[in-house]
Amino acid sequence: MAGPFGAQSTTDEVLEGVDLSGKRILVTGVSAGLGVETARALAAHGAWVVGAARDLTKAEGATGAVRAEARNGGGLELVELDLASLASVRNCADALNAAGKPFDLVIANAGVMATPKGTTADGFETQFGTNHLGHFVLVNRIASLMSPGSRLVNLSSAGHRFSDVDLEDPNFETTPYTEFGAYGRSKTANVLFAVEFDRRHKARGVRATAVHPGGIQTELGRYMTPEVTQAMIASINAANQAADAPAFSWKTIPQGAATSVWAGVVASADQVGGKFCEDCHVAEVIDDPTFRGGVRGYALDPEHAKALWAKSEAMVGERF
Repeated sequence: MAGPFGAQSTTDEVLEGVDLSGKRILVTGVSAGLGVETARALAAHGAWVVGAARDLTKAEGATGAVRAEARNGGGLELVELDLASLASVRNCADALNAAGKPFDLVIANAGVMATPKGTTADGFETQFGTNHLGHFVLVNRIASLMSPGSRLVNLSSAGHRFSDVDLEDPNFETTPYTEFGAYGRSKTANVLFAVEFDRRHKARGVRATAVHPGGIQTELGRYMTPEVTQAMIASINAANQAADAPAFSWKTIPQGAATSVWAGVVASADQVGGKFCEDCHVAEVIDDPTFRGGVRGYALDPEHAKALWAKSEAMVGERF
């Protein structure tokens, strides 16, 4: 049931024959791109999806297909969540906890990429604050709703290879800011958060994993100019050619969302728990900077994950 799938597999192919009736799934970032497709595929197989979005009007307009294709008791409800505001994150978590309905899967899909230097409402560097700290607080605050057998899927990226987290200067107060350096830090943090969440919760049957969806043209790239995009593709292709690997090609959105649903409901928990997945399989640890695939060892380091957890708690002023 868990394969064989690969880079070209779509959500519908991965979920063929899977019945998610009665499952309740939280997906963040359902106003565009991967979040909408992830919600659509899950609802089409019977899941009740709670979709979180900063702009509910936009999300309402973007998710018509989710409701239209829902089957076997599947459906969609929307909740407001601005990951760049811890007040909004806490309000969202409080509402979900008050409802008291358990989750079988949480997909932390929302995020920003390569933004100009800036800060969140709470003064954190925009990408680290939004991509990591917002989800860190949300997921930990609703962890009691995650029943045994449930999972957390954090959307990371191949961009984690750009940079490790910097626990001494997470907000670039002394380090020169680069858009992709900051993005890399946040995406490494997504993996490390999954590693430590998995360690803390697996004894009660709750597991966590991180995924790289692949290169997809979505709103995530809104801050990237065509010149930056072309330069990045040229760099990737140069490395691929040196490694005798195929040239870069974009994934479709259904291909990009496939690894999220594969890791969330198709692969076994022991297969993906505490791991990093790409192209619908568990990635190898590869520390060769000339090699494009795989996951860097620093992103899976358990002591590193514990240290990030402690730093994140200190930053948000909460212990979990």
